[in-house]
Amino acid sequence: MTKFGDLISENKPVLIDFYSDLDDTAVTIDTLRDVAAAFGDRAKVIKIDIEKNETLADALRVKGNPTFMVYKDGEMKWRETGFKNADTLIEVVQQYI
Repeated sequence: MTKFGDLISENKPVLIDFYSDLDDTAVTIDTLRDVAAAFGDRAKVIKIDIEKNETLADALRVKGNPTFMVYKDGEMKWRETGFKNADTLIEVVQQYI
């Protein structure tokens, strides 16, 4: 299993979706696929289940579902809670390319 620090230490943007199975994951999965397709290998898109990663979610103070974060070079650049469409997420990630 990859450690969180390894995931976020990329020198390209890493969009993380902290989610719960209680959410409408099908909608979020389609949204994240669109974001990933828009950037190819210029950015990473990752989903993390907060129920299976409670310690990490608590450490990052994830309170709502979904919570999106963008990291680059190991540093959080952006964070927002609540559903976002693909266009919005693409605009956010584009700022860090």
